[in-house]
Amino acid sequence: MAGLFGPYFAGLRRNNLGLSLRQFCLQNGLDPGNISRLERGKQAPPQSDDLLRKYANALGLAEGSDEWMEFFDRAAATRGEFPSNIVLDENMEAKLPILFRSIRDGQTSKEDLESLAETIRRS
Repeated sequence: MAGLFGPYFAGLRRNNLGLSLRQFCLQNGLDPGNISRLERGKQAPPQSDDLLRKYANALGLAEGSDEWMEFFDRAAATRGEFPSNIVLDENMEAKLPILFRSIRDGQTSKEDLESLAETIRRS
């Protein structure tokens, strides 16, 4: 799971902005050593939503966009957590056991899981 967030972060930096790690850090007042460790999966994504928001803004992600949500979801998943908006939403929390059973039964197709994920996203 360590590789879930870091390479995504690095890909956004390179593909969205076309910046080297050092350029990105200089433009945004970030420590290149920390960002390098983060991108290589040697450092977990920050717990702080404020710092994640700073990173997302620096990467040019539009707040509330699919990329924005995926950024925060990948950070939580890499830390072994559920995104805070799911944990705080009672309706969403009630759907999690169904998701877990669907994954565990081993008979759920990739398409079914993707459909379930889309349904949960729209909830």
